[in-house]
Amino acid sequence: MNIMDFNVKKFAADAGTFLSRAVQFTEEKLGQAEKTELDAHLENLLSKAECTKIWTEKIMKQTEVLLQPNPNARIEEFVYEKLDRKAPSRVNNPELLGQYMIDAGTEFGPGTAYGNALIKCGETQKRIGTADRELIHTSALNFLTPLRNFIEGDYKTIAKERKLLQNKRLDLDAAKTRLKKAKAAEARASSEQELRITQSEFDRQAEITRLLLEGISSTHAHHLRCLNDFVESQMTYYAQCYQYMLDLQKQLGSFPSSYHCNNNQTSVVPVPAASSNVIGSSAMTSSGLVMTSPSNLTDLKEGSGSRKARVLYDYDAANSSELSLLADEVITVYSVVGMDSDWLMGERGNQKGRVPITYLELLN
Repeated sequence: MNIMDFNVKKFAADAGTFLSRAVQFTEEKLGQAEKTELDAHLENLLSKAECTKIWTEKIMKQTEVLLQPNPNARIEEFVYEKLDRKAPSRVNNPELLGQYMIDAGTEFGPGTAYGNALIKCGETQKRIGTADRELIHTSALNFLTPLRNFIEGDYKTIAKERKLLQNKRLDLDAAKTRLKKAKAAEARASSEQELRITQSEFDRQAEITRLLLEGISSTHAHHLRCLNDFVESQMTYYAQCYQYMLDLQKQLGSFPSSYHCNNNQTSVVPVPAASSNVIGSSAMTSSGLVMTSPSNLTDLKEGSGSRKARVLYDYDAANSSELSLLADEVITVYSVVGMDSDWLMGERGNQKGRVPITYLELLN
């Protein structure tokens, strides 16, 4: 027998097997043939694997959206990944915003209050951008990659063996059908022999599939560890961002000195970061602005004397009626009749101006 004859016979056998399976499948759908049911344990394992695959894909895709909201960037990264090439580095949104702020602050003048604040904010935004890159990198490495490996590796193997099991089941049921239809003794003997072979192959494939499916529990345990890594990466990222903003707030020293709400044009004192040593206590108004009410300035307000006070935070004067402050310096403060309760008059040498009480700590 030459190679061509062998290939022709193999093709004919494969075609016959395919046709037999197609006939069996069609008759099952029409209710004209019996179907061998898988045992309940194997069915549960198959259902668990399918459920794991569906939810893993959804979680993976939505995590990618969370880490990279730009769909065009995700497509580009996907193409480079398939080409086994590294995607070019691009500036992310916080870094771009930071650079705009720095450029604007430089043009307005680093010596001006606004320009200096823009530069500080820009530098912080760029630091947040760096933290964002680190979050994406660690999340992709420790969380997304294991999920993708399951979808593209383990589950593909499971799906392949599951399909093979389906084919072996169709072969088995087709052999059962032929045995029922066999009349002659010779035909029955041949059909019985075929049935024994197909039953053995089906049982063997069912065992292989079962062993693979039982590994899903190990997959869940592995994905749980990856999930913990992802949560830790997010904790690190948000902690870094929070610390960066705290540092920025201290550098800025204050918010703008007054805001005007749309309804009653209420003037609001600037409020620094929370501190147990701040003179005033604060409360939220219905408009969402923070109002400061003094709690331990009664003596100073009612008397005509002056007191020494330590400055808690830097403060840039908003206009000529205010006095700029530097953290930790000591100034003289006193009350002036008719002045807003959130402000005192401060003196430093020959300089004098209004100062917000929330930035001060009275000294004995």
